[in-house]
Amino acid sequence: MTELYLVRHGETDWNAARRIQGRTDIPLNEAGRAQAREAAEMLARQEWDAVYASPLDRAQETARIIAARLGLGDVTIVDELIERDYGQAEGMDFDELEARYPEGVHAPGQETRAEVAERVVPALLRIAERHPGERLVLVSHGGAIRAALQTAEPETRHPRITNVSIHSFRVESGALRLIAFDDPLEEESLLPGSGDLDTQNAVEASTE
Repeated sequence: MTELYLVRHGETDWNAARRIQGRTDIPLNEAGRAQAREAAEMLARQEWDAVYASPLDRAQETARIIAARLGLGDVTIVDELIERDYGQAEGMDFDELEARYPEGVHAPGQETRAEVAERVVPALLRIAERHPGERLVLVSHGGAIRAALQTAEPETRHPRITNVSIHSFRVESGALRLIAFDDPLEEESLLPGSGDLDTQNAVEASTE
């Protein structure tokens, strides 16, 4: 059995402006770096074996901050943990997205949730196979984490996935099982003023 703790990256300027990032490589802002340090402090209350990350800068920097605090050295990059591709919708704010692509309408080039799951979940299972019996931190993105959640609990509609929130999974017999959405160890992770669950990056949960 392997435990995977999926962490969403810290805030970026586009998160703060409610703009769709997708594969656009926007770095963390200062609030995001502070969030990453806060998450690292909470994770440091437990023992970990490795840190993985998406190739995008905002995930890599979040992961490096966490890994340094945990004393785990280098972060392993896994391409399949990259954010969902939103195609021509990237860069739009939430209001523009709703106007151009209402619910059920896909932007040209946008990945479906099923396509995201087809790359993210096998990657998680492969990582677990390399670390039997270990506990891992994986820094990724709202869309990628959503795919893992929907695979583990397809009948559940989970709330928004906020910056530096932590979601724990267990891999048993080749299957991904959810331990906790917003795992209790992350209850203090959001800094004051970072936004509530209903407003922070609403795009992540709204586009199918």
